[in-house]
Amino acid sequence: MTDHVLTLNAGSSSVKLALYAVEVGWPQRVAHGQVEEIGAESQFAAEARDEAHAQAVVAKDHEAAVRIVLDWIEATFSEIAVAAVGHRVVHGGLKYGAPTIVDHNMLDELAALAPLAPLHQPHNIAGIRAARAAFPFTPQVACFDTAFHRGHQFVNDAYAIPREYYERGLRRFGFHGLSYEFIAHRLREIDPVLACGRVVVAHLGAGASLCAMKDGRSVASTMGFSALEGLAMATRCGEIDPGLLLYLLDHEKMSVEELSHLLYERSGLRGLSGISGDMRALEESDAKEAREAIAYFVHHVRMQIGALTATLGGLDALVFTAGIGEHSARTRREICSGMEWLGLSLDETANAQGAPRIEAAGSPTAIFVLATDEEGMIAEHTIVAASVGRLSAAA
Repeated sequence: MTDHVLTLNAGSSSVKLALYAVEVGWPQRVAHGQVEEIGAESQFAAEARDEAHAQAVVAKDHEAAVRIVLDWIEATFSEIAVAAVGHRVVHGGLKYGAPTIVDHNMLDELAALAPLAPLHQPHNIAGIRAARAAFPFTPQVACFDTAFHRGHQFVNDAYAIPREYYERGLRRFGFHGLSYEFIAHRLREIDPVLACGRVVVAHLGAGASLCAMKDGRSVASTMGFSALEGLAMATRCGEIDPGLLLYLLDHEKMSVEELSHLLYERSGLRGLSGISGDMRALEESDAKEAREAIAYFVHHVRMQIGALTATLGGLDALVFTAGIGEHSARTRREICSGMEWLGLSLDETANAQGAPRIEAAGSPTAIFVLATDEEGMIAEHTIVAASVGRLSAAA
């Protein structure tokens, strides 16, 4: 029997899995897949040993989806043992600033943070509960998207409301930390000198944010107390005047539930375009509304790059990652267009090809296109946390 680590990323209607061999160095992925459309016409697709697998399944909830994943792993990898299970958890609050082995009390504490990440946190917790039921004696490790941003200076963490609220935890947390942490790791491999410099990473996907990093550590992020702040996203509003929210509550007589639904699920690119929250669909559309939604997104990414550059005191490298960042040459081109004053100048051919480096020759600022690997980061953290947990238990 050989030890492997399983990672689970439970979303609102899907569970993504990856299986990693525990080896010296970075964990080696041997399988990956996902159950989609949980609670509806569910589909399971996976790939292992150069073979693809796909089938319709019955997954009425996350526990059923996790069971499908585990049954497939058992059938496909009968010779292995799952030594630990790592989970992505979006919000760790003030208490959890590092990967942590899960216990019952922790689940209750994480559930209390669900209002701050309602699209993710409840489903992250459901995935953990399902995996604990399936592996009652296997360490379950929670890896937090907020952890990478801990340690920001007060000016990058606080809101200008009475300080007592800051002390109670009403502050900026930042998200997408597992992605940013992996990019910091990847940059150290590619260019150790640049990795120590002033870097802005643009995690642009259905959820979108930017992170300013210096010496591989988070300095500031566009996301804050919740996963709503900052850039417009697929369906989330991004930055908005709080007075507008007060107006909707007072004059439009919206309930809190209606307002939450508006901001999390009806806004962003979907709301601006009235067509779709998917950048691919907007780029294929000839509608004026689609062009305007893209222009809004690009405009605010550019604004935030400038703001984060000011926070860093300059810019040595810009990194694009996640679905839009990795795959939309148009979005990258439009973001960098007119930003020569910041040293951003594209090589159009390299950008069109999605090359790892896309800055023009002689450009003073490096521009990268790097695939992120949140699951690999989770696996790495899980191996370390589970090993420390075993040593502590033995002591």
